[in-house]
Amino acid sequence: MFFIAPNQVFGIEKIEEIATSKSGWTLMIHPDFLWNTSLAVAVKQYEFFDYAVNEALFLSEKEETTLNAIVKNIEQEYKGNMDKLSQGIIISQIETLLNYSDRFYQRQFLTRKATNHEILTNVEQVIANYFNNESNSGLPTVQYIAHSLNLSPMYLSNLLKSLTGLTTQQHIHEKLIERAKEKLSTTDLTVSEIAFQLGFEHSQSFSKLFKIKTNISPLEFRSSFN
Repeated sequence: MFFIAPNQVFGIEKIEEIATSKSGWTLMIHPDFLWNTSLAVAVKQYEFFDYAVNEALFLSEKEETTLNAIVKNIEQEYKGNMDKLSQGIIISQIETLLNYSDRFYQRQFLTRKATNHEILTNVEQVIANYFNNESNSGLPTVQYIAHSLNLSPMYLSNLLKSLTGLTTQQHIHEKLIERAKEKLSTTDLTVSEIAFQLGFEHSQSFSKLFKIKTNISPLEFRSSFN
């Protein structure tokens, strides 16, 4: 099961080897249908609309039955005699569908531990390789890390947060501070030189981030070894 936001494009290709008995459903919602309803704003909290198709939700039979029942209710209401309560009833069913899907995604993050921990290892390796490559300029971005792993930025951040409590950006900062501490404690480079090597344009930005993460300045950290 996958979700797409307005203006995203997808296609369906028929594969002959797949049995013709396969079936499914598509629920398409016009954005205007949400105006003046609880979902007009709340729909933005469902981050799986920004996931890629290959990051689909894999449902158990029980989960599939639950979602199919909700869609059936929507279908019955839509095909019935519409009245002033119909929109509200359909909206509540859609919101229930999204809430269950959110729950099932959280379950998927936890149950596919082997694959997800492999991704975590790969994230750390990509960040390390970036800092080790002297030809790179600037700081590694969430988009860069996600693209390197063929994942969407939102999916990667949500997956990491479920595993470690930290988003992709926070993982980047953790590795950056780790590298900064190494240079501060083992080299005679100035704070400005270290900041530049780590991809900062201004040493003040580096010092500010370092203090936020460690509660001390880079110079205070260095002086603690003297």
